[in-house]
Amino acid sequence: MNRASSGLETILVKALHRAPAGESALLAWPVACGSAVADRTRALSFTDGILRVEVADAGWRRELVGLAPRYLALINRYSATSVKRIEFVVKA
Repeated sequence: MNRASSGLETILVKALHRAPAGESALLAWPVACGSAVADRTRALSFTDGILRVEVADAGWRRELVGLAPRYLALINRYSATSVKRIEFVVKA
């Protein structure tokens, strides 16, 4: 099973590296955070190394800020573009 997941990760990385530079980090967000979080958030934009992610409320924002270093490491593992920071914004 390890070989299969390694192969899928390789395919994912190659696909994200072929995406336009400004979109790679946006596309990597749901992969990095997982489906449960991805269903409740939305990657809005990626500019100057900052990935902006929309969250439903301040509670979600607090939770995700604590997980940001983990998500940042995963996004940078997959994305073709380096992400310096994730900024969580509450949905207006």
